[in-house]
Amino acid sequence: MYQELTNTKVLVERDFMNKVYGWMAIGLLLTAFVSYFISTSPALLNLVLGNRLIYFGLFIAEIFMVGYLSARINKMPVQTAQNIFIGYSLLNGLTLSFIFIAYTKNSLASTFFTTAGMFAAMSIYGFTTKKNLTALGGFLLMGLVGIIIALIINIFIRSSQLSLIISILGVFIFTGLTAYDTQRIKKMANSNFHDENSIKKKAILGALILYLDFINLFIFLLRLLGTRKN
Repeated sequence: MYQELTNTKVLVERDFMNKVYGWMAIGLLLTAFVSYFISTSPALLNLVLGNRLIYFGLFIAEIFMVGYLSARINKMPVQTAQNIFIGYSLLNGLTLSFIFIAYTKNSLASTFFTTAGMFAAMSIYGFTTKKNLTALGGFLLMGLVGIIIALIINIFIRSSQLSLIISILGVFIFTGLTAYDTQRIKKMANSNFHDENSIKKKAILGALILYLDFINLFIFLLRLLGTRKN
């Protein structure tokens, strides 16, 4: 009986994580497609990146969408959660379109595959480890707050040394957060075992969390490893 329950739990966790990774992959593909499409159109690039008001408006909208989805996930219909996630992925593609004009295609590709490898390794670790990563997660979240403050400060002082330090710390923090978040998301499967709609919505939330880990890890690695265009 115990073995049957254990096997059922494992299957539920794997099925749930497959949903999470599936939605995460959809989000990344949408973001990449929109970013590349915008980068091929000078008019759209100028509209998105040439107007600071529009760019920061998009950025604020992204923050609102993430906050709204995280806070209201349990009260909204499944379709609404899916639409918000898709909308956020598309919107993020607009704000990330600059990478295609700032960095060479080869460095974008190599950095993406490096990110994918690191993300996969840490996500597998987070899923399989028996060690509780809660304490590590708390430490990393504090580090994330520190990075955000440092990024804001560096907007004004424009220090290349501080930018390098932020990028290095960012890679370490989001590498660790990938493992921590994977373990945290894995636990969601068991808390919603009998509610299919809750499982679907939690899968969207889990996809958003890991999507953000992947994107941020990619951006910080790109700042370190990417080759800028002349």
